[in-house]
Amino acid sequence: MEETTGETTGAGPGDEAVARAVAGELRLMEPAVRASRAAAAELLDPEFVEVGASGRRWTYAGMLDALPRMAGADGEGPRYRPSTMAGVLLAPGLVHLTYETEAGGRRVRRSSLWRSEGGTGPLRLLYHQGTPVPDGAG
Repeated sequence: MEETTGETTGAGPGDEAVARAVAGELRLMEPAVRASRAAAAELLDPEFVEVGASGRRWTYAGMLDALPRMAGADGEGPRYRPSTMAGVLLAPGLVHLTYETEAGGRRVRRSSLWRSEGGTGPLRLLYHQGTPVPDGAG
């Protein structure tokens, strides 16, 4: 898998917002952020919802409680390696990202919606979904 750097190309009006969403997504994969409730809270929207690769539905409070105990939070477990990250500005203050991760031999296709209140504030993760990729699937 090709590692994603978080850089965007082109000169479209949404490039800055997409780059900020990518940076936020990558930060959420960092052990220090995953281990810190305060750091994660800065990146999650208060209305955050996730449908995880396990099928579990997460809320803002549930995710903040569980994130420090999840894989990748202590720096010792598997690290998420993102690839093929792409984003698009859907509307002012609303960015959709798609990408894949690999961790511990498991591939997951991911989709995230990042929003900013009023289209001008910091982008925060509003919705995330992970879908496992079966072995041998393209």
